[in-house]
Amino acid sequence: MRVVQYSKSKSIMAADRTLEPLTTRPINGTEHTWVRAARGGTGVSVCALHLSKPPDPDSLQNTLHKILNSHPILRSHLAPAGASFTIPTTPHLRLRSLDLSATAAADPIPPFELVIQHELNQNPWSTTPTTTDESQPTLFATLYALPEAKWAVAVRALTAVCDRTAAVGVLKEVKMGIWGEGIEGGFGGEDGVNLGIEKLVPPGKGSKAWWARGFDLVGYSLNSFRLSNLPFKDTASTRSSAFVRMRFDSDETSRLLSGCEARGMKVCGAMGAAGMMAAHASKRLPEHQWEKYGIITLIDCRKSLDPPLQPYNFGFYHSAIINTHDVRGGGNIDYFWDLAKRCYTSFNYSKNSNKHFTDLNDMNLLMSKAIDNPGLTPSSSLRTSFMALWEDPKVVDDDSSKSVSQEIGLLDCIDCASVHGIGSSIAVFDTIRDGALECTCVYPTPLHSREQMEELVMDMKRILIEGSLNF
Repeated sequence: MRVVQYSKSKSIMAADRTLEPLTTRPINGTEHTWVRAARGGTGVSVCALHLSKPPDPDSLQNTLHKILNSHPILRSHLAPAGASFTIPTTPHLRLRSLDLSATAAADPIPPFELVIQHELNQNPWSTTPTTTDESQPTLFATLYALPEAKWAVAVRALTAVCDRTAAVGVLKEVKMGIWGEGIEGGFGGEDGVNLGIEKLVPPGKGSKAWWARGFDLVGYSLNSFRLSNLPFKDTASTRSSAFVRMRFDSDETSRLLSGCEARGMKVCGAMGAAGMMAAHASKRLPEHQWEKYGIITLIDCRKSLDPPLQPYNFGFYHSAIINTHDVRGGGNIDYFWDLAKRCYTSFNYSKNSNKHFTDLNDMNLLMSKAIDNPGLTPSSSLRTSFMALWEDPKVVDDDSSKSVSQEIGLLDCIDCASVHGIGSSIAVFDTIRDGALECTCVYPTPLHSREQMEELVMDMKRILIEGSLNF
């Protein structure tokens, strides 16, 4: 049995206390916003493994229990009225076993992707518990039997306790558990759970004068009415989340990364530029006509908190920066890189100005207002921007991970989250695996159609590849 040893910083970790009773922790502002968003369909995190070898259900159940013991926030329950997380002493997770018929989906996509799409739209958090007996767990796990002797292990969690970094960590620990490697995660503060992000913002970095806060709130609100959106296909029908995938081979990925590095920028700048150019082109507008698009970029704040957290400190520790950009049609390669540079420069300037901390409460307030008043958004669509991106793609390509993947029969893995409540028209979850960039592009349907999003994503890929040919 191999055991992963994590160092435990005394400033943020308590002694191992899995045998001591854990009670409750108040839900903080950002967490509360995501709990509210989940009721409408945004904020269901899903991570899953596609396997060619059958995992042992009992071993998998034990692995999941070890993960919950190592990360107490994942075994928490959403308490009545959604005001706190109740954390039982021991995990009560029961692994479910299903087959593909449980998805009841008609989309012509591969079975593993059907599982992901099905999981994105299973939402036990759509209502707020009113009694202790009705309190909802924040994490569920299912083993799916797929056609052609394939399997899928899917973990679904409330985003308020499991941001993208945590979801990637869960995938890694499940994979290691299936392989037979022990798990020892990081604990939190005095009660065994890390505090919410607001409690860990470095002194002075989140400060903003009251008049500046009011000015920014008005500015964000007015700017939202000027933003362009993708055409909406169906604004009346009940919505769900779907996704399309965008994949690059290792050579295409290397050229794209080299092009970004040569210009002193990250991939998020190029991805945002390609998305806006593709959106403008999809409308068949005159080339000289300008449109303004909103881009939300999410930042993992763990390293910049006080005290700093590590990736294995699970919870929600992302913040968002929104920037707007004017885009015209008919752009060539030079225009693409110019727009990409503008995207990244404006984001980086906002980050260096600590807007991801100073505007944290503003973003939560605006998100809550939109949830309460959908009519404030175009066609009551609850779209807050055109696109949501991550500052950095997740990188999964170390040699030890490759050998483990081969031993357990890993064919594919995906992590993403639902967006059909409040959110962007397209959320791009990007990962670099074995040197190749893979993007899971989640969107609300039927507000947008699969054909519409496939066309958009294909054009994005074309722009990114053509823009990187000389690198």
